Amino acid sequence: MEKADIIIRADYVLPMEDDMAVIRDGAVAVKGANIAGVGAFDEVIKEFTSEKIVGGKGKVVFPGLINTHTHAAMVYFRGLADDIPLMEWLQNHIWPAEGKWLTEDFVNDAVELACLEMFKAGVTTYCDMYFYQGAAGRKLEKIGMRGVLGAGIIDFPFTGYASSVDDYFVNAENHINNFKGSELVFPCIAPHATYTCGPDNYKRADKLSEKYNVPIHTHLAETQFEVSETQRHYGKTPVEYLESLGVLSERMSAAHCVWLTDNEIELLAKRRVGVSHCIESNLKLASGIAPLPKMLKAGVKAAFGTDGAASNNDLNILGEMATAAKVHKAVSGDPTVVDSKTALLMATRWGAEILGLGDKTGSIKKGKLADLVIAGLQEPHLTPLYDIYSHITYCLRPSDVETVVVNGKIVVDNKRPLTIDEEAVMARAREWQEKIKS
Repeated sequence: MEKADIIIRADYVLPMEDDMAVIRDGAVAVKGANIAGVGAFDEVIKEFTSEKIVGGKGKVVFPGLINTHTHAAMVYFRGLADDIPLMEWLQNHIWPAEGKWLTEDFVNDAVELACLEMFKAGVTTYCDMYFYQGAAGRKLEKIGMRGVLGAGIIDFPFTGYASSVDDYFVNAENHINNFKGSELVFPCIAPHATYTCGPDNYKRADKLSEKYNVPIHTHLAETQFEVSETQRHYGKTPVEYLESLGVLSERMSAAHCVWLTDNEIELLAKRRVGVSHCIESNLKLASGIAPLPKMLKAGVKAAFGTDGAASNNDLNILGEMATAAKVHKAVSGDPTVVDSKTALLMATRWGAEILGLGDKTGSIKKGKLADLVIAGLQEPHLTPLYDIYSHITYCLRPSDVETVVVNGKIVVDNKRPLTIDEEAVMARAREWQEKIKS
């Protein structure tokens, strides 16, 4: 009999593989960083033994949730400016605040608060676009979060981080070299958007992505302003513009994709570009509602992102699932679109796949990394239970998340973070709040 480090038992195990099977009274054996076995509990314990058995009755186990688009350190700007249009929000509030406060120390502290929030909501991997990603990466390796960290690229200098456009690319290449081969941190290059990055910088970013075989992540077709600006400058819509530059590929994931033509949807499908659907941020900023059912029907692979907490205002993928599933039903007039199984696929396996991590995480399969969530099912809002997929999409809350495993290590145990000093993180956040509001 093989020794496992952890055996997780639950009434429901959701592997999220192609058949979407539900394993009743199931178990997952974890050895090292990997899943060593998955199946019915009676079968798993014939093959594995462990001194640590967690979970049990009234539980569900599913793959760790994946947040495919955020700006994690912006959690310190949560609620700083709300209920105003996107460009006013950016130009008059967020960019000035970043210009004053954004430093390596800011990112180091803020990222830990963001990870604390995501851990407690069952998120085990996130994709980020921001600056000072070296500080973020070191923090993730310390606390055990998995991240695809995109080094931001824009056309103009940013005081203290980049005195020229060349500096962005030097920083990005250093970031790639520093974390290539990390167990937890996957470097990425992140040109901001078509209205802040010119054609040369998109092409340069794509070449760097290709050279090192790392993902490229960008905002795309988020607002009508972006569409009109791109058309004014380049005579093309955003997706058509990037197609003309030759930078659309399966290495790219694009956030938002709200204002798409049918031709652009076909281009995204043809080039196998993944889409991060950030419905709550898009709703709050009145950016619009992305044509998700059309994208899925055309074969575009989509997943969920929260965007930054300054525009959402949380980092809760469970909330994105519920909102998206309901809103698209209402908008389309079709109650069958974005069903509960599709929503959980988007939040797990498809999220991993659009970030280039599909062979590593996103489903519960022997050999994959052990990124797992155990949630309780015995609260009033989860009773009675007829369909486990429906419950996770429409009923489950972050407060129901009990245990979180990343890379085979328990990072949240019985709702208690093990790798983050929650009290200290909250105290630092309040100190920053006092500085920022002064």
